Amino acid sequence: MFYSNNLKNNNNIKHCFFSRKNGTSGGIYESLNCGIGSKDKKENVQKNLEIVAKNFNIEKKQLVLMNQSHSNKVEIVKNKNNLERIQADAMLTKSSDLALCVLTADCAPILIYEKDKKIIGCIHAGWKGAINGIIENTLNKLNEIGGNIKQLDISIGPCISQKSYEVKEDFYSVFKKKSKDNDSFFLKNENNSFNFDLRGFVIKKFKDCGVSRIYNVDLDSFAMKSEYFSHRRAKKLGENDYGRCISVIKKISSQN
Repeated sequence: MFYSNNLKNNNNIKHCFFSRKNGTSGGIYESLNCGIGSKDKKENVQKNLEIVAKNFNIEKKQLVLMNQSHSNKVEIVKNKNNLERIQADAMLTKSSDLALCVLTADCAPILIYEKDKKIIGCIHAGWKGAINGIIENTLNKLNEIGGNIKQLDISIGPCISQKSYEVKEDFYSVFKKKSKDNDSFFLKNENNSFNFDLRGFVIKKFKDCGVSRIYNVDLDSFAMKSEYFSHRRAKKLGENDYGRCISVIKKISSQN
């Protein structure tokens, strides 16, 4: 489990970037796999979610998960989500009954807290969501519900690092077509391919929107096999699936 210093300093919330440790799953899913969409045994995933809920002293049904599709869709969540996952890649809420969750296996899990209106949020930011506006859309939605970007604390959790994220020319071209400035997030390597800085790209997105308080849990999900699940590493090893780590944020009830 890893925590963000800037979020820990806020007494109104509780958060955690969970690693893959201390769960019940086995094999390639060992051990805290929270990926409902994975091929892991459903009962193991549910037990793992119980472990997460217990860490927050809440019921499992208070955990709100998304059906993530690398979209730029943001949803405001108001009610307990007992059965259905939210069709989005980012969520915001003012409720203290809900714990917002994001699942990742190389993509960037982002937890946010707006101090003035006490709004919490989470974002699933892979390259596709990031380039297509998931961060901008989340901040716009925050503004719609009365939030102030100047009051935001952002924490970007463990994700794949630039040294581990090798991509081909066609990937690089997508970013270059969007903006020539995106060239700064790529390093050309000896294989005539590139290494992409997902974390740096996400940070730049926030800064361009006026967010200044950004904290990084700067750990590499690809390189840290014993700590994190990694889609890219699983693919490289020829595995047919992979687990997902969970990151969670919740308001403390007395502050509702």
